[in-house]
Amino acid sequence: MMGAGKTAVGKALAAMLDAPFLDSDAEIIKAANMTIAEIFERDGEPFFRDRETEVIDRLLEEECGVLSTGGGAFLAERNRDLISNKGVSVWLNADLELLWSRVRHKNTRPLLRVPDPYAKLKELYDQRVPLYAQADLSVSAHPDYSIETMADQVLHALSARADVMEKKT
Repeated sequence: MMGAGKTAVGKALAAMLDAPFLDSDAEIIKAANMTIAEIFERDGEPFFRDRETEVIDRLLEEECGVLSTGGGAFLAERNRDLISNKGVSVWLNADLELLWSRVRHKNTRPLLRVPDPYAKLKELYDQRVPLYAQADLSVSAHPDYSIETMADQVLHALSARADVMEKKT
């Protein structure tokens, strides 16, 4: 979900692992030379979602690192399958109040540019949580966690997956 910390925690985790940090939205913006909002407006959401899947597939194939996707990417079954088959999906599981506290004063969330942004966030949360719960791993977020603490929690969860983390000897 927006405000869960995908980018900040992903960058911190990548630094801890000495691995590249990849962001599917940033790659789409770079390739299209326009914002996601502009892509949606010009070409529509189905076009964007197709490009999003292509970019996620390419990044997972080309790089071994930490990939942050947009909050809507994991809603598509094809992306959930792709991510789980080529890596491991991690849900940064933040409750609605924590998410709201992080996004309420920001104007960078197009989906929340509505008369009642809290109601919209709650609607999105209620719709998305059952799909996010299908992630390979869930890591609970807490208001008192720093970015580094949350990244440590993700690292701890990942360490239980021998198919993902290489053991140093």
